[in-house]
Amino acid sequence: MRMAVGVAAMTFAAVGAPGVAAATPMATLGGGSGILLGRGVCTLTTIGYDRQDRLVGLTAGHCAEIGMSVRAEGMPNAGTVGTVAAVDHHDDYAVLEFDRAKVIPIRQVAATVIGGIGTPPQQGDVVCKNGRTSGYNCGVVWDTHRWWFQNQSCSQPGDSGGPVTIGDRLVGMNVGHIGVQVVGVTVFDMVCQPAVAPLHDPAVATQIGMVLEDIDLGGGIGSGFRPL
Repeated sequence: MRMAVGVAAMTFAAVGAPGVAAATPMATLGGGSGILLGRGVCTLTTIGYDRQDRLVGLTAGHCAEIGMSVRAEGMPNAGTVGTVAAVDHHDDYAVLEFDRAKVIPIRQVAATVIGGIGTPPQQGDVVCKNGRTSGYNCGVVWDTHRWWFQNQSCSQPGDSGGPVTIGDRLVGMNVGHIGVQVVGVTVFDMVCQPAVAPLHDPAVATQIGMVLEDIDLGGGIGSGFRPL
């Protein structure tokens, strides 16, 4: 009899009390989090709210197509937590709209803290990048342009979209490495190692201020973006 009671108790515990629904898992996301877009994986640049108080985020445009589902790499049980709302392949950015019932937005991921939007970096500045593949690392800015800048940070597949910061100010969105070749071999992986003589193979990042300005001009989802 005792064994029968014990089995019944274990079965009840596994099923749960009648009428009590299991809590829906939520995903914690911030700038530097890995995100799954369709079958691909990239990195979230930042998360915050637009002027309509929608919960939105950014990532690289080459990662996404409009209507793609967005899932959190670190919390697959949460399922689809958002959708791709807008994509600009020319300027390489995408706007994501998140389900506020499924996402907990955060300002800090690993060593990256995003406290606001910064001014464009200048040649010689040291910027830091956070990506879901290679993590957090920093490098000097080699040169700057109106829409983008090159910097000596590590960037590997999956890091696209990662935030580029100076202190706690977001200044750029990582979009990849140039891919310098030596004797027919692309050397970006070697840049990510602590080499005695680091190779000159700069990563490319878009100026975040230009991205936000372009989104504002469109007036749609994401316009008026403000970080947490």
